[in-house]
Formats: sequence, structure tokens, C-alpha cells
Amino acid sequence: VIKDLTSGAHHGRMWATRSGFSWRLLLFSCVFLESLSQDFVGQTQFICTSVPKDVDICAATLQNSVPGEDLKTTVMQLRETVLQQKETIINQKETIRELTSKLARCESQSGGVEPGDARPGGRRKEAGTKNTMGDVSRGPAETLTEREKQEACIMVTNSCSMPTGQRENRPLDKFQLTFPLRTNYMYAKVKKSLPEMYALTVCMWLKSNASPGVGTPFSYAVPGQANELVLIEWGNNPMEILINDKVAKLPFLINDGKWHHICVTWTTRDGVWEAYQDGVKRGGGENLAPYHPIKPQGLLILGQEQDTYGGGFDATQAFVGDLANFHIWDRKLSEGEIYNLATCSSKAQVGNVFAWMETSLDIYGGASKWTFEACRHLN
Repeated sequence: VIKDLTSGAHHGRMWATRSGFSWRLLLFSCVFLESLSQDFVGQTQFICTSVPKDVDICAATLQNSVPGEDLKTTVMQLRETVLQQKETIINQKETIRELTSKLARCESQSGGVEPGDARPGGRRKEAGTKNTMGDVSRGPAETLTEREKQEACIMVTNSCSMPTGQRENRPLDKFQLTFPLRTNYMYAKVKKSLPEMYALTVCMWLKSNASPGVGTPFSYAVPGQANELVLIEWGNNPMEILINDKVAKLPFLINDGKWHHICVTWTTRDGVWEAYQDGVKRGGGENLAPYHPIKPQGLLILGQEQDTYGGGFDATQAFVGDLANFHIWDRKLSEGEIYNLATCSSKAQVGNVFAWMETSLDIYGGASKWTFEACRHLN
């Protein structure tokens, strides 16, 4: 028994000695590895991540190894989505503007004179003033037809302004431009510039009942001078002609909702000018930008006043109404020539600098074109 106990104690001491040596070796290895990691990496850093007890630790560590990359990708996707939505909103705003213009035009047509029947002396009924007492009642089929017609007006550009086939067959100069709203985005741009001119005549048909002031039927700007040639009626001021930013007040009365033919002549010699309304001379003067020729290579805009070359439109100065037969000559027309224009004589001439043609204009912002024949009631 004593031998067995002695043998057991001997084996216990050997196990303890071996176990102690193993722990020392393990501790030495940890210290050695830590010193190596500090030599290669510098200061050791540890990242703690909470992991549920039922989840594989290795899989969880791999999944959370690059959280910054996922966040960056998400931010980029959100930014791209915002930019796409912003572009969509801008496009929808342009569409709303177009449809608003066409709706206003179609509503005015259904309540009064057809745009294609517009002529000097005619008056369009104002929206909201139509007296329906005594009108013949409409059946459901007739009402539905009228509604379909108005919807077609909204969806198809200018489709309700003329009978079937008339738009395709009409002459290129038998049209009018309509600016139904006072905005800073409806206008027409003349494709060609003006030459240098030492005399000029500008004529057109206008119809407007806007108040106060009909706005700016046309403006011609050159680099360095936005008011090279402008016709404007703004606020409670009378209509004015500006040449090189010099002003002459014109004796026109045209904002009565009727068609009027107006002409302005000018020569650089002493700055002499004359104003004609409906074929009759209404006034004149001199010293309007004398000895200053109209500069070439500018931009001619219908419906807006240019505060800068080709831009700076102000809605308060925009033209509201209808405009047609806009012509420019590089000479002073005689009273007889102007009378022929106002009475639609067969002897009437077209402008030699700019002649009224659909192909000569680019139209923007919802301004619309309608069939127009001046003086149809006179011939």
C-alpha cells in the first residue's frame, strides 16, 4: 500500500511539472506573438461586435467587416434617386404650362368667337360673363361632343383652331400668334437677325384687352444694348418706341379687344418718326436716336422685353393678346403704302427685311398659332 501511494505521488509530481511547463510555454508564445504583431502592424486594435448566441461567429464577422462600403453605396443610390425625381418634376412643370395655355385657349373658343374667325372689329367674349338665360338646352350627345372637342384641344396642339385640313393647306403667312397669359416664358424668336438700318418701318396687326398695358409686342437686342429697338406699353404709360434706349411716346389706343393695324416709321436723319393706326397717321416727332443706325447681329423676340441679350424676361412686361402680319422694311414707307397694308389691298407689300412666315419663327412656352386672314370682312 505504501509503495502504491509513493508511486501515485511521484506520478502527480510529474504531471504537475509537465502541466506547469506547458502553461509557461503557452504564455511565452502569446508574448512572442504579441510582440511580432506590434512590430508589423504597430498598435493592436480590437473591434467588438455583438453577436447572438445562435449565430456563427465567423459568418457574423465576415458580414460586418465593411459597413462603410454599404453605407456609401446607399447614399449614392439615394442621391441618384433625388436627381431623377427633380428632373421629372421639371418636365412635369413644363407639361403643365403647355396644357394650361391650351386649356385657356379652348375655353375662350367655346365661349365666344372662333380663333379662326378673328378679324378686325371682332370682340371675344370674356370668360365668366356669358349670359346663359334663354339658351337652347343641349342634349347629352351634344354636350359630350363639346367636351370631347375641348379635350382634343388640350391634347393636340392647335387642333381646334381651324376646320379639318385647313391647317395643312393654309398659306404660311395666314396665321396669328396668341399669348393668352402674362408670363416670362411664352415668346417667339425670329430665326434671322436684322441688318444695319438707317431707316425702318415696322407694321403689324394687334388685338389685346390687357390692362394695365398690352406689354411688349416685340424687342430687338444686340450685345451691349438690350433696348436697341423695342415696342412696349407697360403699366399706365402710353405705348412707346425705344431706339438705342431713347424713347418716343406713341399716340396709340389699342387695348380694346379689337384688331388694329399699327405702323411706326423712323429715319436716322434727325431721328424723325411717324405713327399710324388703322391706316391713318396719328402723330410724329423727331430727335429719336438721331444718326444712330440700328445695329446688326441682334436677337428679335416677339412677346417679351429683353433686359439682357436674349433673356431677362419680366412677366409684368410680357405681351398678352394676338399678333399677326409682323413685317419690317429698311426704308420709310409712304402713307399710301401703309394704307394699302391696313386695308389689305392687293398692292400691299411684305417686309424686305422680315416677312411674316411660319417657317421664320421658333415658338416657346405654350404660345400658339391659329389661322388668321386680315381684313377678311373688307374684301
